[in-house]
Amino acid sequence: MKLIVGLGNPGPEYAQTRHNVGFLVVDELVRRGLDRAKARTLKPDTFMNLSGTAVAAALRQSNMTARDVIVAYDDADLVFGDIRVRTEGGSAGHNGIKSLIEHLGTPEFTRIRVGIGRSENPNVPLEDWVLGKWSGDEQEKMSDIVGRAADEIEKML
Repeated sequence: MKLIVGLGNPGPEYAQTRHNVGFLVVDELVRRGLDRAKARTLKPDTFMNLSGTAVAAALRQSNMTARDVIVAYDDADLVFGDIRVRTEGGSAGHNGIKSLIEHLGTPEFTRIRVGIGRSENPNVPLEDWVLGKWSGDEQEKMSDIVGRAADEIEKML
């Protein structure tokens, strides 16, 4: 059994922001009819920097450990649309991942990193970029990108 977590921020004002790509991946897996005998999904209703509290609580209510967790999230250090899989590592400054490492007590969980890139304008702070809405061009490509991230997770199951 796996716990598939999509990282994002709750509320309609964040629904179409770059920081919520993890939620989109979980939504796609649910849309596909993810086999509930193999995995459960979670979209924490906490804000990104408190995601670890929700994931730790979900693990306490199950027979799963941190090694059973697969987390999908945005990564500004990857080119838009790139997808990378890691089985452990540091947070690379991502507040949601920092929270997971802190609350799970280990970095040993699988990560599906979805590239959102960075603004071409160096004056745009990273926080504004990740909390910004997808551009029209990005939005057109999101279905494919989210689908590829979901494919990676399905391969793991």
